[in-house]
Amino acid sequence: MKRALISVSNKTGVVDFAKELVNLGYEIISTGGTRKALEAAGLKPMDISDVTGFPEILDGRVKTLHPNVHGALLAIRDNEKHVKTVKEHNIEYIDIVCVNLYPFKETIARGAEFAECVENIDIGGPSMLRSASKNHKFVTVVCDNEDYAQIIEEIKANGDTTYETRLKLAAKAFSHTACYDALISKYMNEKAGIKTPKEFAMGFNLKQELRYGENPHQTATFYAGEKCDYSLAYANQLHGKELSYNNIQDANATLDILREFDEPAVIACKHMNPCGVGIGANINEAWDKAYAADDKSIFGGIIATNQKVNKYVAEKMSQIFLELVIAPAFDDDAFEILAAKKNIRLMTCEMNTIPTAKKFVSVNGGILIQDADNELYADLQCVTEKKPTDEELKDLIFGYQVVKHVKSNAIVLVKGGMTVGVGAGQMNRSGAAEIAMKWAKSNGRAAGSVLASDAFFPFADTVELAHEYGITAIIQPGGSIKDQDSIDACNKYGISMIFTGMRHFKH
Repeated sequence: MKRALISVSNKTGVVDFAKELVNLGYEIISTGGTRKALEAAGLKPMDISDVTGFPEILDGRVKTLHPNVHGALLAIRDNEKHVKTVKEHNIEYIDIVCVNLYPFKETIARGAEFAECVENIDIGGPSMLRSASKNHKFVTVVCDNEDYAQIIEEIKANGDTTYETRLKLAAKAFSHTACYDALISKYMNEKAGIKTPKEFAMGFNLKQELRYGENPHQTATFYAGEKCDYSLAYANQLHGKELSYNNIQDANATLDILREFDEPAVIACKHMNPCGVGIGANINEAWDKAYAADDKSIFGGIIATNQKVNKYVAEKMSQIFLELVIAPAFDDDAFEILAAKKNIRLMTCEMNTIPTAKKFVSVNGGILIQDADNELYADLQCVTEKKPTDEELKDLIFGYQVVKHVKSNAIVLVKGGMTVGVGAGQMNRSGAAEIAMKWAKSNGRAAGSVLASDAFFPFADTVELAHEYGITAIIQPGGSIKDQDSIDACNKYGISMIFTGMRHFKH
């Protein structure tokens, strides 16, 4: 008689799976809570201690780590020496291993104490999955309840699973244990205060197979890491076609900017740079400012707001083509208006806690890891004779919140709680400034605006430009060996300048 060892934390579908196996002539071996669940359903599984000849000990820490289990899984069944050894020790083969692991991820997610988290590190489960996967030529390994139906179907059709299926299931199991161990590794390193472990493991779960990548000839997939707020991986899509690679990149950049603000804010992004950002007393005012900031570039853009979308804003949004709108919620009438557009994507997202996760960037043959840029400035120091007014200072800080998310070299102009010019990704700072200033001037908003720069001014040329366009105040990190040249130029033209002591390059 064939045997199946079933021991699962997630018991969804396991009773029906076990019943099907019993009907197909399998003897069921089980442990602890799984055995009780199967018995409650009228099945009579064999207890694991009947296989090992040894009771579960150490509060269940040791129950499957035994030669009668791993010998049954690892024996090569067409190897005469293995077959002889198995017979000598009265080991009976195990043909199916159905295991999912202790809920370590869920335990740390709810903030459990360290001791409880350690107890939820599974040892026997990964060992059985790895043994069965290594010997997939003879053993079927199951770690995902979504595979139950296919396994039953193949056994009914062929008397066993196919080798191709067993190989795929083995690969899945190795990926599963690797991801599980990566999460444990991360947690233990954090608890031990190890910031740069000698070996670094990553664990992510498949979220979506994308139609293509950045361009149609590139393949791409979307994987989710740990759950956090302001995350596309854990947002809820309410309407519209599936997200594309570029949608995800752009939306992530939009949410990164949005999390800078506590007051009502609307962010419009294109190609991972903001084209319009507005803040106000309510979403209506914030939307009007974000739209007015650049009513041309917003076409085909990504919108994120930290306010519930209402009818007024939805009607305004519906008049232009937008790829995606992300918000904490939508009023019913607002959703109805926007959902009338077939292709627009509507998503809700948790926006409570700023994520502190690391940032990853791939390079050829490697990966760069850094802390998320969650700070804004070290200290605000006015270095000029002229001090900014209260309104100018408010706009300067707003501009600095935005410019830190613009591709470097970056310049952002702000006036009255809205961006009026954005210069992104230029090879020199004055070039970025000129782009932002020309756009602002074309809309009659350059004069009287303030300027934010992501990094220091290496020369006074940006101040000279600012004077030409009527800019009244500047905020920048400071730190150039020629800072005094820029300070002198500001004093010459009556422009106030604030140093922040903190640079925000974004490459």
